[in-house]
Amino acid sequence: MSDSKMAEAKVSREKGIVRTSMIGIGANALLAGFKAAVGLISGSIAVTLDAVNNLSDALSSVVTIIGAKLGAKPPNKKHPLGYGRIEYLSSMVVAAIVLYAGITSAVESVKKIVHPEKADYGAVMLVIISSAIVVKLILGQYVKKQGEKYSSGALVASGSDALFDAVLSASVLASAVIYLIWDLSLEAYVGAVISLFIIKAGIGMMIETTDDILGKRTDKEESDRIKGLICEFPEVQGAYDLILFNYGPDRNYGSVHIELPDTMTVEQVDKLTRRIQIKVYTETGIILTGVGVYSHNTTDPETASMREKIKEKLKDYDWALQMHGFYADKENKTMRFDVVISFDIESAEAVRILTEDVKALCPDYTALIVPDIDA
Repeated sequence: MSDSKMAEAKVSREKGIVRTSMIGIGANALLAGFKAAVGLISGSIAVTLDAVNNLSDALSSVVTIIGAKLGAKPPNKKHPLGYGRIEYLSSMVVAAIVLYAGITSAVESVKKIVHPEKADYGAVMLVIISSAIVVKLILGQYVKKQGEKYSSGALVASGSDALFDAVLSASVLASAVIYLIWDLSLEAYVGAVISLFIIKAGIGMMIETTDDILGKRTDKEESDRIKGLICEFPEVQGAYDLILFNYGPDRNYGSVHIELPDTMTVEQVDKLTRRIQIKVYTETGIILTGVGVYSHNTTDPETASMREKIKEKLKDYDWALQMHGFYADKENKTMRFDVVISFDIESAEAVRILTEDVKALCPDYTALIVPDIDA
């Protein structure tokens, strides 16, 4: 993908997020107004809390727009990698709004349980709630689909929340029907249940956004695809230590190590790594900021034999996930390689055990073992 096309995609993404959010603001504002009026007239705490929930959704869409606008600002001297991570902060604000709405609703519901009041349901209220369920289902599907299309966590969260709102509104409708048929008021209890679900949704959104800010394990499918693209070059004998990180939903960077024959010149390596960077960026939009190199012994059978013996020994340990970057210097009697260590053991302890094993297998050699994290 060319730079001009990437720029066009960013502009299109921003406009798409803003357009979707505006639709969400309009729909939620109308629903909140209707429900608030019905809730106050009928004295229904559940309907009133449902209106508050719609109002918080509208506010969440406003925050999403602000986040998209600020996140689209171009890089500058102070922030050379751009402002994309502001979108994660906006998602956190959305989660906080949802959580606050849930806690407030819970407090009001408990008050109604302690001091119950009977609601006055009417046909108009039932029609409005039924309509709200349909609107929320359509809106939720649309917003979530657009969020996935534009890789917007805030939109996906808003869409999921809207779908969940439809379920909550259905519970309000059910409590109204139960009251009309059996004269059994479940208003305050339904409100309390709604509050708990809203709180749970807010906490879930907050945890997911925190994971984005802290950094998550690279998706295996995406990792395999990138390594596959790199290994399409005939000189590359393996791709390892792939780390992906981002500065916003559409600003992805990464680093990787590749294993190359020890017969290649620096000039050849330089040309190859540049070709790899261009290919990965063109195919995935990911910028490889660094391509490290492991040298691979290609002419010495004894070295190959040592490598295989050590590989076999590593199979004795479940926490030793992979070995790569092996190179043996026969003249200085040294060897070096990396081992991917699971989180089941301390790296220092793993290195100590492996160093003793290598010494037993190859007593004449000194081993430099570098532990890699299971990323």
